[in-house]
Amino acid sequence: MTHSITLVSHALCPYVQRIAIVLAEKGVPHERITVDLAAKPDWFLALSPLGRTPVLKVGDTALFESAAILEYLEDATPDPLHPPEPLERARHRAWIGFGSECLNDIAGFYSAPDSATLEAKAAALRARFKIMEGQLGTGPWFSGASFSLVDAVFAPVFRYFETFDRIGDFGILHGLDRVTAWRSSLAARPSVRAAVADDYGDLLAVFLQRRGGALSRMMVPADTATRYSA
Repeated sequence: MTHSITLVSHALCPYVQRIAIVLAEKGVPHERITVDLAAKPDWFLALSPLGRTPVLKVGDTALFESAAILEYLEDATPDPLHPPEPLERARHRAWIGFGSECLNDIAGFYSAPDSATLEAKAAALRARFKIMEGQLGTGPWFSGASFSLVDAVFAPVFRYFETFDRIGDFGILHGLDRVTAWRSSLAARPSVRAAVADDYGDLLAVFLQRRGGALSRMMVPADTATRYSA
């Protein structure tokens, strides 16, 4: 690749983490710039039509939407993370979409206004992960021995649980042995660990507290957020 690469990110964005993981897995040299989405700079708004992260700046061209960025990196860089067979590639793309739906359910969980809604959102998440349990084999990755884009997509999903588990026992992954093993393998992967800064756990804890919902009421005050550090 001859163009310079810059990943424009936000400290907590799970979609940014997907791209950071893939760039690391493929060994693509790049710069990473973090923006504050609460005070978006003009240069960022000029790059991102929707005012969201991630943005991948490739030379003078800015790409947005994580799914499109992942596909570009697959097309433009060596060491593919998609399987070579068209049918299996399509299946992986479907599970990438499922991973995005899991993130939507996680947002509903941490935004739940009351305990009844929180329990319902936890049950919805558990239902999704029960589906995943039936898709996994002996591991360690989604499709066995080869790390794929599906793994890169689900790693940020599971990272939320490092903080959720410190707040309470919601039973979301109970008894799902294959999912739990997959989660552990992903958490130990160097590219996954490096996809966020050291203060990610603290920042996420403060973010969750500020939601003002049922989950935040279970947490300690923000000034002791280090309890939740990953």
